[in-house]
Amino acid sequence: MPAQRPRAAFEPLSPDLNVSELVDSMPNFEHVVRIHCDAIDENGLENFEKLVLLHVIVRGLPLVIEGFDKKLDSAIFSETWVRNHYSAKQEQARDLTAKKNVSLTIGHYLKNMPMLTRQWTSQNYKDPDLQRLYLKDIDCPKTWHDCLKKVIPPFLFYLNKSAEPESFEGPGAKTFRSVKARNALGKQVAKAGDLMSCLPPDMRAENLMCYIGHEGTYTPAHQEMCASLGQNLMVNASDGSMENGEITKPGSSIWFMTSSKDRKLVSEYWNSVLGHDINIEDHFAQINAWKAAPFTTYLVEQRPGDFILVPPLAAHQVWNRGTRTIKVAWNRTTVETLERAINEALPHARMVCRDEQYKNKAIVFYTLKHYSALLSGADESNAAHPRIQQLHGEFEQLFALYNQIILSESFSSTLPKEKNVEYIPFDSHITCSYCRGNIFNRFLTCTTCATGPDDAYDICMECYAMGRSCACISKLKWAEQFRWNELTEKHETWRQQLLKINPALGERFQPFREELAEMSRKSLAHVCQEELKRRPWVDITKPAPVVKEIPDELSESEQTSPPAKKRKTSRDKSKFKAPRCHICKYAEPQWKLASCSNPKCSLKYCYGSLYRAFDMLPQQILETIGWECPRCRKFCSCAACRKNPKMIPFEPTSTSLGHDTSKFADPRSVESLVDFRHSNLGWLKKAGSDEEGRLRKHQEEADVKRNRALEDNLIQVEFYDYSQLELTQPAQPAFHTNYADIPVDPALESLIPTSVDSLG
Repeated sequence: MPAQRPRAAFEPLSPDLNVSELVDSMPNFEHVVRIHCDAIDENGLENFEKLVLLHVIVRGLPLVIEGFDKKLDSAIFSETWVRNHYSAKQEQARDLTAKKNVSLTIGHYLKNMPMLTRQWTSQNYKDPDLQRLYLKDIDCPKTWHDCLKKVIPPFLFYLNKSAEPESFEGPGAKTFRSVKARNALGKQVAKAGDLMSCLPPDMRAENLMCYIGHEGTYTPAHQEMCASLGQNLMVNASDGSMENGEITKPGSSIWFMTSSKDRKLVSEYWNSVLGHDINIEDHFAQINAWKAAPFTTYLVEQRPGDFILVPPLAAHQVWNRGTRTIKVAWNRTTVETLERAINEALPHARMVCRDEQYKNKAIVFYTLKHYSALLSGADESNAAHPRIQQLHGEFEQLFALYNQIILSESFSSTLPKEKNVEYIPFDSHITCSYCRGNIFNRFLTCTTCATGPDDAYDICMECYAMGRSCACISKLKWAEQFRWNELTEKHETWRQQLLKINPALGERFQPFREELAEMSRKSLAHVCQEELKRRPWVDITKPAPVVKEIPDELSESEQTSPPAKKRKTSRDKSKFKAPRCHICKYAEPQWKLASCSNPKCSLKYCYGSLYRAFDMLPQQILETIGWECPRCRKFCSCAACRKNPKMIPFEPTSTSLGHDTSKFADPRSVESLVDFRHSNLGWLKKAGSDEEGRLRKHQEEADVKRNRALEDNLIQVEFYDYSQLELTQPAQPAFHTNYADIPVDPALESLIPTSVDSLG
């Protein structure tokens, strides 16, 4: 493994940190916009829904709605209620210090939270050995779910299939005037607030979770899974009073948040400056790192009743303080997040083998089925109804995604027809053995590696195109989970529904066969068909030949000194006829090299060099019809081409630190085209690339995209004048000090004071 860039270390936050003073001290720190839930009563649910769309989704900024503590039953949302009902329930708490799970009961954890909190003082909070036990990702009690459903605005709630309120008593209920639209069959017509609700129940991801933490527990910087929208409500916290014979410290959570538009900038900053990958979620950034960041950081200290809305793909980290914080959190999938998930979040997750729990492609399919049924009986006289107009818009966006999905899964019409494609009825549970992503329809499977009937090696088409597979490499078989004619018939049915709504869409969405014929690149399935024929089959029962590994970081173009001259000897030239990569000069089999389509050019490039030096993934090269090499396109970066005055050497746009996928992928897995463990730091250095320049480019690109999105979403929202919006700043709690160090660790029980008086 090549040496990696130094990584920023973890540094805890002081118990005495004043968030307001911190924000005021730095020009790139801002408070999160904060409104009171009573304003929803004054302005109406419809305007609030528009505000969330404009501020959180389009602008990509976090939002806090405060005051929900007055709407919740304090007797139910309390530490006492949890202890009385769930004290004996066994859970896995995360020991953040030891990086392992600890089995304990909820009652034991709640009892010891004051002891865990008393470990920390303003003098010792940086001690790396202090115990941090975080009870996270535990199931939300059914009673809490039912209570929250009555007070949370319906379009924001978990698994909401209709944006219209049902037995809703929360903010906006008093002023809400029903505008329900119904089709000719009497069914209510409205878009879903959470598209996950359109999946069959057994396919849904359970993500309504509770988080109970004490001083010093935290969640590393991350983005919400699959570009979904995050909702997080603090329902209870210690208030500094006496509880069960223990003095408590006021509880709160400090959030460091970014905007959606800065996601590439944040990712590059994490990689190039901090030495961590934001997609892996393993680093809680220091305050100094946020201070030095080239983007705006939004801070909020969350207290009971604060409801935080997290934009899609916006990185954020959370630090808990005080004796106890209890939060309920869930994620929502919308049309906007699905597009970002399929085209951005999932490719990133695939690189680091992060499992996909939300089944995004299946959500597209089943939501279209649900919306199609609603629209099939629509009364044309209600076509102008706002709810029906919303449904029309989402139906069009979803169909565009479905069109993209099945085009990518289409076999080539020029290659021999695939025979003996295995049919496995869709149940949503087949995942890629390599990246752990959910597989919607077609995939490749290998039975040679199987140790039993239920142990087949299944690989998604995206991974196979990247060179990932089992060690057999080829002779994999095709499998599908839907009959292909069923998918194409659905395509035409839904297309006709769209044309009935808007005939002008006929120019954008053509019959499937015409769409396929007019594709300007090869489909993903087409790429896999060709690669199955090119790549050799490896008999895994025979010992593999010993091959000396030559990392492409030590390529010819990166050597600091010329190789020593050797005496000429008579050799068998037939041994040296294998083609060589133009960059690293290493001899490779033909199937491991990309060949230029220019008839006057005979150059070949290995996929590792193309990935690290030119930001090209194998799939992008293989799907390109008539691919031309970097030298023919005048941006080759090799040592020889850099001497050509007409050549403008390519400068990688982002830092890639490399990721060892062997820790996550099926043990039978191999990478045959690119070793993704290697970084591109050598190429960045050779290109003379600097962090500031790359970060500045990402910032400019983000600003352009954000401004374009705002222009494309001209939404009239009579809710708040942002220039006049008052930021609510609750008073800082008076934290108690001089507490002894009292971890839960039984070996340190001797440190526990015998009475409240002994605490001082």
